[in-house]
Amino acid sequence: MIITTKDLTKKFGNLTAVNKLNLEIEEGEIFGLLGPNGAGKTTTISMLCTLLKPTSGAAKVNGFDIATQPSKVRSSIGIVFQEPSVDDLLTGRENLEMHAMLYKIPREIRKKRIDEVISLVGLEDRADDITRVYSGGMRRRLELARGLMHHPKVLFLDEPTLGLDPQTREHIWSYIKKLSEENETTMVLTTHYMEEADMLCDRIAIMDAGEIVVLDNSANLKKKVGGDIVLLKMDEPNLERIRKLSFVTEAEMKDGTVQIKIKDVSKNLQKLLCKVGEIHSVEVRQVSLNDVFIHYTGKEIRSGEEEGGFWERVAHAEVNR
Repeated sequence: MIITTKDLTKKFGNLTAVNKLNLEIEEGEIFGLLGPNGAGKTTTISMLCTLLKPTSGAAKVNGFDIATQPSKVRSSIGIVFQEPSVDDLLTGRENLEMHAMLYKIPREIRKKRIDEVISLVGLEDRADDITRVYSGGMRRRLELARGLMHHPKVLFLDEPTLGLDPQTREHIWSYIKKLSEENETTMVLTTHYMEEADMLCDRIAIMDAGEIVVLDNSANLKKKVGGDIVLLKMDEPNLERIRKLSFVTEAEMKDGTVQIKIKDVSKNLQKLLCKVGEIHSVEVRQVSLNDVFIHYTGKEIRSGEEEGGFWERVAHAEVNR
């Protein structure tokens, strides 16, 4: 395992942000951390990156202890932050040159390595432009390139496509997949976009209140929740009657629509429609990762939300300890 944690805990005063976290992440996988705001995702990554010291417990990244060997951990990882962090006054190539010097990449291989990562993220034609004129998507691609400059064993991606338009997000997804496959880099990803986690991640952990509530691959998570979903528009639905049907596992009213989870929709849909009364419209869809998220956290994640204010909350908690 390239990342392991043992009862990893972080407290800010009376607030327990991460509570006895136990994780094992395999080398080469793309691992997703999902959760509502305040679930502990960013705190977890900050500890694994040695930006925060744990209150108790332990963790190793690439075999190095985050508490006793922080410099070796840092040399093993790359980070793409949620907030843009490239220097607007430098060109793309100059940003990479500065990063290469910080990581002490030898001068004789520096240019070759910069050319390699520029090619990986498709910025050959714009590498010598000032980054101030880059689009949001180009900046994220440059940050991905920078994170890979020193051949990290683990790349942490904190909301890598937050605020980007759908087309640019898909382009970034393809680059992440390509980078993972070509470099065999382990990636730990936090995201508010369910489709992003669904498409990219080999396994997904859903966090809530500082703890992991479920961990598996996307397909198995959906199977655990189970059933297809039928959406009905109708007047005066009798939810109790619907819930008593043997093939119905859940039924609730949401936003003026009856949402019913049933077993084997191809076999039981007609039976359901005959039992519920007059219907204005019907829609059938499969369980999504968003349904899984709501099932385990009781909350609906909003794709436009930011973790926002994390360090302000940390500072406030430390001041008030």
